[in-house]
Amino acid sequence: MTKPTAIITGGSGGMGLATAQIMAADHHLVLTDLDDAALTAAVEQIEALGGSAEYVVADITARSQVDEVLAAAQAAGRLRAVVHAAGVSPHMGDAAKIIDINAVGTVNVTRAAYVVADDGFALVNVASIAGQMLPRIMVPTRAFRYANTHLATFRRKLIAAASRTGKKAAAGQAYSISKAFVIWYSAEQAADFGAKGARILSVSPGSFDTEMGRLEEDGGAGRMTDFAALKRFGRPEEIAELLAFCASDKPGYLTGIDILCDGGTKAGMGFKEMLTLAREA
Repeated sequence: MTKPTAIITGGSGGMGLATAQIMAADHHLVLTDLDDAALTAAVEQIEALGGSAEYVVADITARSQVDEVLAAAQAAGRLRAVVHAAGVSPHMGDAAKIIDINAVGTVNVTRAAYVVADDGFALVNVASIAGQMLPRIMVPTRAFRYANTHLATFRRKLIAAASRTGKKAAAGQAYSISKAFVIWYSAEQAADFGAKGARILSVSPGSFDTEMGRLEEDGGAGRMTDFAALKRFGRPEEIAELLAFCASDKPGYLTGIDILCDGGTKAGMGFKEMLTLAREA
């Protein structure tokens, strides 16, 4: 029996590659990212484990390139799932870059996935604990609604919202806002996907031991573990197991929700702890 196909964005490393290694057991994989050499190495790792994979270099901020990834996946077989793990953290760019990749990129991936979604299809978007912890008053929900009607206005309003607390904090605010959007958008799109018999949800990781996660160790990710029930960084394979499960056909009634996987960090933080963390960051 031919394996169904799954797409992993951000598939060249970190959570994306760890998820790909699990899903390779019963899917042909199409990995996408910006680094040709890293993608080549990722495909070689998967094939060494007995899986089958290919890759497409693509920029998720360009809808046409996202469409090319989906076309490649459909050419390989029935596209059954997408795990959208691509994203950047506050240390990887300014507010505009973070909004472009994390928010606009998620819109592009979600819209493209919706076009091809059918019965049993699943899209899992990677959000963040930062999106869950952003105070509601700072979540620009009205701006989020432009994602479906005017992407340029959506982008402009999110960058403006991230910049209200000053240039120094803009990248961090953009990250939290962009991830709050991923959570909101995954829930907002659930009914449309459901009409096709398809699912969409988000997963919010806490502090994880990936290259990107360690970049933020001094910017709050490390300090958060002090408040966690499990006082350590999570391992990539731990979040990968959750992402792969959510993308599988096993939780067929799971949609429109965000799942927090943070080692008990949020459970251990009240307003005082959040304020302390914000001041230190």
